Amino acid sequence: MSKARSQQISLSDTPYYHCVSRCVRRAFLCGEDSSTGQCYEHRRSWVEMRLLHLSRIFAIKVCAYAVMSNHTHVVLYVDADAAASWSIEEVLSRWHQLHKGTMITQQYMMNGNVPEYLQPLLNETVETYRQRLMDISWFMKELNENIARQANLEDKCTGRFWEGRFKSQALLDEAALIACMAYVDLNPVRAKIDHTPETSAYTSIKKRINAAKRNQQPKTLYPFVGNPRENQSKGLPFKLEDYLELVDLTGRIVRQDKRGSIDLSLAPILQRLNIPSENWLTIAIEFEKHTHAAVGTELILSNYYQNAGYKRRPKIGRTKQLLA
Repeated sequence: MSKARSQQISLSDTPYYHCVSRCVRRAFLCGEDSSTGQCYEHRRSWVEMRLLHLSRIFAIKVCAYAVMSNHTHVVLYVDADAAASWSIEEVLSRWHQLHKGTMITQQYMMNGNVPEYLQPLLNETVETYRQRLMDISWFMKELNENIARQANLEDKCTGRFWEGRFKSQALLDEAALIACMAYVDLNPVRAKIDHTPETSAYTSIKKRINAAKRNQQPKTLYPFVGNPRENQSKGLPFKLEDYLELVDLTGRIVRQDKRGSIDLSLAPILQRLNIPSENWLTIAIEFEKHTHAAVGTELILSNYYQNAGYKRRPKIGRTKQLLA
């Protein structure tokens, strides 16, 4: 029996999570349905715009994403410290961008205060909203429900558009994080939808490459801040140029179907994380095939499954071998 998403999220173990949502209907999310000839390519922009919009409201940052023909991939970072620092006004302002709130929250935002006897109820409501704004399940709900409503309206039908539950994976260490991000960024190349990362529409890698040409990083994505060091600002613990080079090298191999033709062990990220090139090629291309609810080294995985309350630990032999 699968575990509830709330039980799979353990911020004490990791703030990084990989989420996958798949369409339940035969109709495509995006791209062209070969059986009907109907084109749904425009829906990709719906997903991308909504995803990045939510990242500005929630205390959840987008590390990587790819919008495919019948599913989406996102790698998320939960910034619990940021959510904890928000004032009452900040929490309500953010939540009211998504929902109307209550009469009490509306009154507070209009007048800057509420009667003393309503203050405890206001405080309780604010804390509820604060927790929701750092909750991956709420983030994915706000993303998927919005897209489903638009798609159902366009298709002139009702019913489920997505599978009942999105898939969630905890990324427990840097090796798992970098492998999952590369896997997500290379989804269109691997599926032969696009030929190169820089031409892969509606992906985080294209957005990062376009910004890098201007010596910038996208404001809507969680930034790269370099290798771990003291007093490091918040961000992905890798150098941007190293990551872009790694994705480019891996993408070349995926396109040419010549595994091992480029020595990926030369990539600085793989050297620091001590990932052999053959292991990297396997996990970056077949990440979901070899991983389960959590991804990391054996010791970190054991701690996570214990903290998450798993009675039986999933088999980790292959993951252990790839990320040892």
